[in-house]
Amino acid sequence: MTDTPGRSYGGQTAESRRTQRRAQLVEAAIEAIAAGDWRTTTVDRLCTGAGLNKRYFYESFAALDEVATAAVDVIADEVRAATIAALAGASAESLDVQARAVVAAVVHTLVDDPRRGRILLGGVASSPVLHDHRDTVMRGLTAVLVGHARTIHGVELEKDPLAKVAPAFIVGGTADAILAFLDGRVDIVLDDLVDGLTTLWLITGNGAAEVARHRTANS
Repeated sequence: MTDTPGRSYGGQTAESRRTQRRAQLVEAAIEAIAAGDWRTTTVDRLCTGAGLNKRYFYESFAALDEVATAAVDVIADEVRAATIAALAGASAESLDVQARAVVAAVVHTLVDDPRRGRILLGGVASSPVLHDHRDTVMRGLTAVLVGHARTIHGVELEKDPLAKVAPAFIVGGTADAILAFLDGRVDIVLDDLVDGLTTLWLITGNGAAEVARHRTANS
């Protein structure tokens, strides 16, 4: 039996039920990837973890790789949404306050549920397809940081090579620091992690902008 488009059951439309089932499969994939079980996961096992009949897998996904990449996209969307909301909430504040708001949003999104941090930042074994997709997603998140930097430091600074290197350096370093925190390789509390990353973001971003500004003025 399949859902009839437009028909409502228990107050939910067919589309809303499909969306819910997809979310259940994605959550089951997040659990399997974070547990290190993805290489041996099958459609049957994933559906069991999601509490769904196997036939529902194929209404949303054609293969396991698709649900794995969807899991990464969901986590990245959560980070992106938290970052944008943090920026909006602190838009009238100083650069220091804006930076801390963004860092706190990113850190909490990825640390409050450690599975999400490890999956997005590459702290678990997965698959080549997932690895490549995760790299693409991280470049997209870096672009969000670049976009914000343009509003602060000026578009003309993009002519300097540091404009390309600094955002990747910040995102990569932030990822490593969060993974080190999740893995217990750094003995600090969460607020110290946020404060430390905020300081490094500001030092790196402002320092790179100053060097680029000097180069541009003297070129």
